[in-house]
Amino acid sequence: MKLITALLGRLGRQTLLIMAVIGRIALFAAATVTHLLRPPFYAREFGHALIQIGWLSLPVVGMTALFTGGALALQIYAGGARFNAETVVPSIVAIGLTRELGPVLGGLMVAARVASSIAAEIGTMKVTEQIDALTTLSTNPMKYLTLPRVLAATLAVPLLVGVGDAIGIMGGFLVGVGRLDFGAGTYLHNTIDFLETWDVASGMIKGAVFGFIVALMGCYYGMNSGRGAQGVGRATKAAVVAASVLILASNYILTELFFSA
Repeated sequence: MKLITALLGRLGRQTLLIMAVIGRIALFAAATVTHLLRPPFYAREFGHALIQIGWLSLPVVGMTALFTGGALALQIYAGGARFNAETVVPSIVAIGLTRELGPVLGGLMVAARVASSIAAEIGTMKVTEQIDALTTLSTNPMKYLTLPRVLAATLAVPLLVGVGDAIGIMGGFLVGVGRLDFGAGTYLHNTIDFLETWDVASGMIKGAVFGFIVALMGCYYGMNSGRGAQGVGRATKAAVVAASVLILASNYILTELFFSA
């Protein structure tokens, strides 16, 4: 009986800790959004974050999409050959990339690169008391550090997803034409015929949500980083893990909302 009570007590404490973290993150997100409506707005910080998050993430997102599109074409062709349905390769590659793989893999790659970078940067600023210095100079750290990064990621990641979709479809096209003996015209015709505007738009909406999550987690864990190098390391690891899990969870929720009918 004592063992069961101890286990239930531990489970209850862990549940309360998790709910407390969720509450703090929700309040942090609400504070970030409300700062968007109040001046000042630091355009220089926003532009710098846009380059760091968007432009510099393009190579890794593009390479990921290219090889994913090629591998997806091979897998669909191998599976379709069992049912004499090899012709579905172009349409399934396009739909799979734009709806799911493009935004999810793009979001995860950005999370690995950006969430860790933001958490380490802001965590180091906290350790070296630069955030305290901003407060002393009457500069709100949330408005100067968090808002530009969150806004830049929310705007940049959908564009990365769109570019990644195009590159991924091109990867499937190169494999389909060069390896699977599809005609170039036939492959492109099937892709265009079966791909709808909502397929692309839904993926870009997911990208905006994922970008918001990535930057928010990086800023939150950076702002709440512990002291010393170990504290910054733990904050960086927690930011990437939290962003990745939330991306996968929110992807399911958005897919349910968009395509459940």
